[in-house]
Amino acid sequence: MKIIGISAFYHDSSASIIVNGKLVAATQEERFSRIKNDSSFPIKSIKFCLSESNLKLEEIDYFIFYEKPFLKFERLIENYLSVAPYGLKVFIKTLPVWIKNKFFQKNIIIRNLEKIHKLRNLKNKIFFAEHHESHAASAFFPSEFEESAILTLDGVGEYTTTSIGIGKKNSIKILKELHFPHSIGLLYSSFTHFLGFKVNSAEYKVMGLAPYGKPIYSDIILNELIDLKDDGSFRINKKYFGYINSFNMTNKKFENLFKIKTRIDGEKLTSEHMNIAASIQDATNKIVLKIVKYAKEITKQNNLVIAGGVALNCVTNGHIFRSKIFDKVWAQPASGDAGGSLGAALLLYFKYLNNKRILQSHLEFLNNSYLGPSFSNQEIKNILDKKSINFKYLNNSELINETVDLIINQKIVGWFNGKMEFGPRSLGNRSILCDPRSEKMQSDLNKKIKFREGFRPFAPSIIEGEFQNWFEKAPNDPYMLFVTSVKKNKLIKFNSKLGGFDLLKLKRSQIPSVTHVDNTSRYQVVFKKTNEKFYKLINNFYKKTNCPILVNTSFNVRGEPIVCSPIDALNCFFGTNLDFLVLENFLISKKDNLKLIDLKYSKKFDLD
Repeated sequence: MKIIGISAFYHDSSASIIVNGKLVAATQEERFSRIKNDSSFPIKSIKFCLSESNLKLEEIDYFIFYEKPFLKFERLIENYLSVAPYGLKVFIKTLPVWIKNKFFQKNIIIRNLEKIHKLRNLKNKIFFAEHHESHAASAFFPSEFEESAILTLDGVGEYTTTSIGIGKKNSIKILKELHFPHSIGLLYSSFTHFLGFKVNSAEYKVMGLAPYGKPIYSDIILNELIDLKDDGSFRINKKYFGYINSFNMTNKKFENLFKIKTRIDGEKLTSEHMNIAASIQDATNKIVLKIVKYAKEITKQNNLVIAGGVALNCVTNGHIFRSKIFDKVWAQPASGDAGGSLGAALLLYFKYLNNKRILQSHLEFLNNSYLGPSFSNQEIKNILDKKSINFKYLNNSELINETVDLIINQKIVGWFNGKMEFGPRSLGNRSILCDPRSEKMQSDLNKKIKFREGFRPFAPSIIEGEFQNWFEKAPNDPYMLFVTSVKKNKLIKFNSKLGGFDLLKLKRSQIPSVTHVDNTSRYQVVFKKTNEKFYKLINNFYKKTNCPILVNTSFNVRGEPIVCSPIDALNCFFGTNLDFLVLENFLISKKDNLKLIDLKYSKKFDLD
């Protein structure tokens, strides 16, 4: 039984393939197209899935799309009618797009698949799943639980914005739902827009900004913007939001409520912006905890799995874990729409085709999220030779030893190894690595390497067995989906009245580069059995420094997807201030290739 799941046409298009219930490959289209959050039909991703599975398109039994376009269209029509005559301009602009590109989606899917290979009777192989069922399936079926509560939280699917369900063996049942426009995802995105960041892309910036401020507007959000009930259900106050009848997330009344204008990207971030970020994060934590309590009450389960875009809010996930409402909490690493392709395929295989589910750990089922392309040493050498790039070839032991010495000497290294990660986080295969003990590394990474806002925090990757010695109790999560505090005995005491971004000047702990201003970290636990090379690299650093941690951030720059191929890695390397690049067993030094540095960034190398 061979099934390809497809997510497309909104943001984070992706494809996943399962063969007899086993997940073989999954990837996002942006990694191949190099268009951030690419929403186009994932032809390149499907081709990769076929290649990785050694299959042809005609051998696939079913294709399943991650949502139902007719239901979504029905919701749009109902929404426009409910606010008429307001929203007429949006309706007039939106309707032709829907008719042309989305309303006849089965035919659109067929036409795109036929670009890969012409097939007969393809129409009979195509199915559609509901958006939130796809999210629920993506969380439950890869989990290690035979049964659990399921919570999905995002902007909106067809109608649903939040759902509580229960998973048992090979089945999923949705018990409760909240519907558009009442959405915690859209509420958070409204503040993302208000703070001058890009919606559906930069919500994590709001999360990173929040610790610099104080939640002084939290009560206004909970009292004026929404009507929150004890069971976590809520209704938004429509008069403050524009997304219901316009192309804007918020309106003038929203600005008047907080007494500041919507920030434009590039404008200075003030203490008021920081306080607003802190307030929406605090309100989100409170709303979600009420929903979680209600999920426990109606499901009677001990375990919880979560998915949907809001499940990428690792601060809220940490609050869920620390609440102890559920014994165990697991978040799906590709929780956004990219994970919808995986969920749809699993939903079809297990629930609708009634195949038996064999329990295994999420590390095994998802292969630690290492589900994308990999490249052999020979393929990489061919590229390096063709591009006249100087390099050293080292065996694994030599490579790890030399790379660790470079990091100890405060060099920043691009690390390209094995299969690319599925989801928004770099987990040690497409990563930028450096020394967490450095006081200036956080600033250097943001300004000289990532070309992004200086307030943004970085993640620690720590080897299994050492996590409890450096961080407060939290799940042994390998996906960077939870936040926890640095252990008190690792913190450095200081007396300071600094506030705002001046907090960055303070050395807060023994690992300052990965300690946020509230003494927390969004961590990754690295397991030897799932990424032996990365584990050995950190362990070697531990042996030499007595610190079992490396700074790990995604191998990309602001506005670009994580690198996928060696060509992508080389372009990023020569277009930034990275010192060294590791491509599998090849070590490349910037100093040994000075002739290439002056080439214009992103125009240096191509596949020819």
